[in-house]
Amino acid sequence: MKFFVTGVNGQLGYDVVKELSRRKYEVVASDITTSFSGTVDDTSMNDITYVSLDITDKSYVDKVISSVCPDVVIHCAAWTAVDAAEDESNADLVRAVNVEGTQNIADVCKKLDCKMIYISTDYVFNGEGEEPWKPDCKSYSPLNVYGQTKLDGEIAVSSTLQKYFIVRIAWVFGINGKNFIRTMINVGKNHDTVRVINDQIGTPTYTYDLARLLVDMSETDKYGYYHATNEGGYISWYDFCCEIYKQYGLETKVVPVSTEEYGLSKAKRPYNSRLDKSKLIDCGFSPLPDWKDALTRYLKLIDI
Repeated sequence: MKFFVTGVNGQLGYDVVKELSRRKYEVVASDITTSFSGTVDDTSMNDITYVSLDITDKSYVDKVISSVCPDVVIHCAAWTAVDAAEDESNADLVRAVNVEGTQNIADVCKKLDCKMIYISTDYVFNGEGEEPWKPDCKSYSPLNVYGQTKLDGEIAVSSTLQKYFIVRIAWVFGINGKNFIRTMINVGKNHDTVRVINDQIGTPTYTYDLARLLVDMSETDKYGYYHATNEGGYISWYDFCCEIYKQYGLETKVVPVSTEEYGLSKAKRPYNSRLDKSKLIDCGFSPLPDWKDALTRYLKLIDI
């Protein structure tokens, strides 16, 4: 099979391309920059076919993807700056990327009759209650602009295609980019005490593990909505930070605070980001490993 991947400069897109390469698939990687510009200095990326692509340019999206004629498009590119998305000055661009760009890709996939994997988020839900959200639940009501545009991207895919996977993830970390782990380690090295939110509950997602699942999915026709985060139960950001410091060897004191006490964020965040992943097993897919194990493996790879 031949694959086209968007957003290769990001955490997930990078790991997806690496996983496809490991499995000896033909892959074309893309992002908006003229060449691969991830935070990882990886010479092996020189062997990957890369094309510059602005997904908001409908005619060029059609031209580029049609010329590749892939069997599967894995769409990882997105506007993910959640707080910046709330700025009115960014409104048109956020929608152009997350909604119109996704529609452009879905339209080409329909024309080529190829599969599409769309990466979505726990932010499509309102975050109320304590019950895990099921993949086929339609009680959305996003709390912020980012969540609404990702939901609209889901609708663009599901209303255009039949051969699609919509995969919602949460609390993402990977080697190629910034994330909570890197941020908290840097903060912990320079402060004796840190305050971390303890009333937002979810589970981390290691992009290396997720990439393997996405490629597994692409090899099937088990289409539909899925949730995919690492196993190991539901935790708070406070719990996550404590485990990060424990494994990394930092003695920085971690103080639990509520979202209201923490303040700062411009965009509202969901309190309940618990995602029900049982559908993965029901459909024959292997669940992602425990998040603590994922953290251990990740920390061995990064230099902070």
